Amino acid sequence: MGRHKQPEIRDRILDACVDHALAHGLPDRLEPFVAASGTSMRMLIYHFGTRDALLTETLRRARRRQRDFYGELMSPRADEPYLRTLRRMWQAMTGPEGRPFLRMFGWLRESTEQQLWPGFRREATTDWLQPLEDGMRTVGHPELATLVLAVIRGLILDLEATDDVTRADQAFDDFLTALALLTDPALSKQDGSVPMIAV
Repeated sequence: MGRHKQPEIRDRILDACVDHALAHGLPDRLEPFVAASGTSMRMLIYHFGTRDALLTETLRRARRRQRDFYGELMSPRADEPYLRTLRRMWQAMTGPEGRPFLRMFGWLRESTEQQLWPGFRREATTDWLQPLEDGMRTVGHPELATLVLAVIRGLILDLEATDDVTRADQAFDDFLTALALLTDPALSKQDGSVPMIAV
């Protein structure tokens, strides 16, 4: 009789592979996963079948972690104005806890995506729309969720390319100031100047 696979061992191996991928990106070969999980190539194949199956599961579990983390950050809170929530979200998303997700999925080449997770880029964009719509609905403008998402994605691409955190942070703060004016015209001063919005 063959051995029964042990889900807890498989889970531990997969979590170790996800941790490695978040720190270093998806490897071209499985040896880095062997070292990271403290197991053997034979055991990786035993538990996951093929290299591509392991890479796909690694991507999906990493994505689940990202959705849990970012989704919580984007969700509106009863005790906090939503623009302040967005600022806190941006700081966490681009800080030490959030940057590994940005790096990993930023490194994901289109060829790899098509092989391992067809349609990933579309899904990775649209699955943030609902929590942003829910949040922007609290300020009366759910239709601005697409604009908010586009700015976030654009600044993330800028940050990945330049690593200029100060400039990206300032741009996001400027965007929140403009968004405050757009969602609450009463904030505009009579002389047409733009007030500083405390977010």
